[in-house]
Amino acid sequence: MGRLFAISDIHGCYKPFYELIVNTIELTKSDQLILLGDYIDRGEQSKEVIDFILKLKNSGFNITTLTGNHEVMLVDSYYETNALPLWLMNNGMSTLESFGIQDIREIEKKYLEFFASLEYYKIIGNAVFVHAGFNDYAVNPFDDKQSMIWECHLSYKNPGLSDKTIIHGHRPKTISYVKKQIAEKSKVIPIDTGCVYVNETGYGNLSALEVNSMILYSVPNQQ
Repeated sequence: MGRLFAISDIHGCYKPFYELIVNTIELTKSDQLILLGDYIDRGEQSKEVIDFILKLKNSGFNITTLTGNHEVMLVDSYYETNALPLWLMNNGMSTLESFGIQDIREIEKKYLEFFASLEYYKIIGNAVFVHAGFNDYAVNPFDDKQSMIWECHLSYKNPGLSDKTIIHGHRPKTISYVKKQIAEKSKVIPIDTGCVYVNETGYGNLSALEVNSMILYSVPNQQ
């Protein structure tokens, strides 16, 4: 059986993403990789991140790409002018610059199709992969897309989630905090270790969780 990895919140940090995939976990085509969204914005190389993901997919690697709030904001901005200010307020300009465009409607069709086709969650065995979290009060928490990209919780009581381990990103945590959650066999494990926040103590790392062994691999973002 191949390995099962999850990575979240790359945020335009292409170099640590490449390092993590190629030299640290040494991803193979027998592995499965779940990417939890927020590939773009904040960092300077959003286009390079997306191109690398597309290259891996096209080369036959087993990759599932989920959406994050930043990808949803990009797509919303493409179709609705009034959605643009929220995206720009969340560093959307860095993505426009990375793609060499001034208006999101100038983006190549293949990229728009990629962003628009992203899934909101993935279930593999007892693991649920999602960008942020779930509406704990919904009859079916998998129906609330807004919560899946914006809302994080430390625990869930919803019957639909009770026997699951939720692996998510969205809110950056230190590596030590993530490892503590893993060691305590928490049912909610955050894996965003703040790759883009290189100037904040305890952050500035991109991490991959190997779900079968619950081993966390991390590389620093060395700008």
